[in-house]
Amino acid sequence: MRSRQNRLQSKRRKRRIWIISTILFFFISAIAFAIYEFRSGYLLANDGEEELGGESSNKENFQGVSEDSGKLNVLLLGVDSRGEKKSRTDTIMVAQYDMEARTVKLISIMRDTYVEIPGYKNQKINAAYFYGGTELLRQTIQKNFGIDLEYYSIVDFKGFTKIVDTLAPDGIQVNVKKRMRYRDGAGTINIDLHPGEQYLDGKQVLDYARFRNDREGDFGRVERQQEVITKLKDELLSLKGIMKIPRLLGTLTPFLETNMSQMKLVDLGTEFFIHPVEDIETLRIPVDDSYKNKNYSHAGAVLEIDFEKNREAINHFLK
Repeated sequence: MRSRQNRLQSKRRKRRIWIISTILFFFISAIAFAIYEFRSGYLLANDGEEELGGESSNKENFQGVSEDSGKLNVLLLGVDSRGEKKSRTDTIMVAQYDMEARTVKLISIMRDTYVEIPGYKNQKINAAYFYGGTELLRQTIQKNFGIDLEYYSIVDFKGFTKIVDTLAPDGIQVNVKKRMRYRDGAGTINIDLHPGEQYLDGKQVLDYARFRNDREGDFGRVERQQEVITKLKDELLSLKGIMKIPRLLGTLTPFLETNMSQMKLVDLGTEFFIHPVEDIETLRIPVDDSYKNKNYSHAGAVLEIDFEKNREAINHFLK
């Protein structure tokens, strides 16, 4: 009887050891895979190109303010660094993540919006970053629109193209509604897209999002930028996208500047994947019927806006 019990106990021990060993094997394999993919993405992205500059200055100066409601407000910037020490932002967005309501809201502020910049003469809002980096831009957004920003994230356009190619090697499906053709005098921008439903690679997606040389101008560009972000979110939350997260993080690292800690990024990423957001709500500033086209000698062509109307739209949208 005791011999039988000993045999049963021995089998149970072996079974437990086998289960624990299997779990450890898959756990270690997953970690090894994640490290390998992250490293591969980082090496691929950082192939001799310079990383995004100015990180220490922005981090030291940025005085983020948290929302009283507990919602997370992040300043999102897209820059086209070409070796200059200073640059204007091509894309200015405010993203709000409400973990309790599980919503993501995105406000695009058009770069030609004429605003009051603390300590400077009124200018286009993208000049604030040129004058004083993320902190001056944060102050400018707070003063003109009443939005408190706790964090910032800057993505270089070179990194954006590699992010798209890593996340969607076969391209992102986009319906290009019109012929898009533009080449700048310096030869650094060469946009050439034909109409129709098609798959665009990273460079083409960037061209699609940046194009503004038609009657719609920046208004059309902002709409396309919001469309692209929604498509990338859908791609990221797919099963294939989730498997690519380690490589994607490695690809993004050389081209991302943020004051978020790694722990904060992990917490947000975990929360986002456990409770995925179906739709991203969007708003463009200035809203319709709230601006006039003006021209100033010191600023050029600008959008002079009705601040009361736009603040009201923002408050309604966010709260």
